[in-house]
Amino acid sequence: METDETLLSVANLEFSYGKRKAVDGVSFTIAPGQVFGLLGPNGAGKTSTISCICGLLAGWKGELTFGGKDFRPASVLADRALLGLVPQELAIYPNLTAEENLTFFAKIYNLTANERTERIAGVLEIAGLTERKSDLVRTYSGGMQRRLNLAVGLLHRPKLVVLDEPTVGVDPQSRNHLFESLASLKASGQSLLYTTHYMEEAARLCDKIGIMNEGKLVATGTPAELAERVGDPSADLEQVFLELTGRKLRDD
Repeated sequence: METDETLLSVANLEFSYGKRKAVDGVSFTIAPGQVFGLLGPNGAGKTSTISCICGLLAGWKGELTFGGKDFRPASVLADRALLGLVPQELAIYPNLTAEENLTFFAKIYNLTANERTERIAGVLEIAGLTERKSDLVRTYSGGMQRRLNLAVGLLHRPKLVVLDEPTVGVDPQSRNHLFESLASLKASGQSLLYTTHYMEEAARLCDKIGIMNEGKLVATGTPAELAERVGDPSADLEQVFLELTGRKLRDD
């Protein structure tokens, strides 16, 4: 249910790839300053859901509102600019430096020269890349590239940052830095929509969690509420996840 405290509302969202329904009646809300975790096995529909929300997929059914207003990011650029997307696939240019990448994206967002200087310095600091800002991105480790990917998503100070598996496939040091950066963003009041396979990250970071399975949102709540739902208040999030989605391997 949408209230005055709702930033993003997703109601009865549906999306199909041909005859296969990837998102099947998904509904949830995110409040200002809230971190909402979207969890699920491979193929559960998480990436399709956030792709609809971010305007990467059109032709969905349902209702999206942002700040109480109709939200159409696939067709309205001003709506899309309210979001900062940090995709699972890297969206940066390897033959440019970090600073050149950020300058390019800053110009797309029509930031002034003074804004560009301030914002680029700020997100480089968050990403821990200030000392390497003049190096070509192709010389970066995978973790450094992930951190730059995050910096790009923060550059225009979006109302909601959407992160799809931002810590996947990186070394422990980079994963820790990324997680600490997200925790700092949360502490500053930044709203986040976050998908991850790391249950301990979700348990530590998220105020509220939605668990998807086979295109449906099967449960939402705080980690404690989800544990109560499966009948074991002492259950950790991984136990809850397996109880709600099953133990069948998902290799697709």
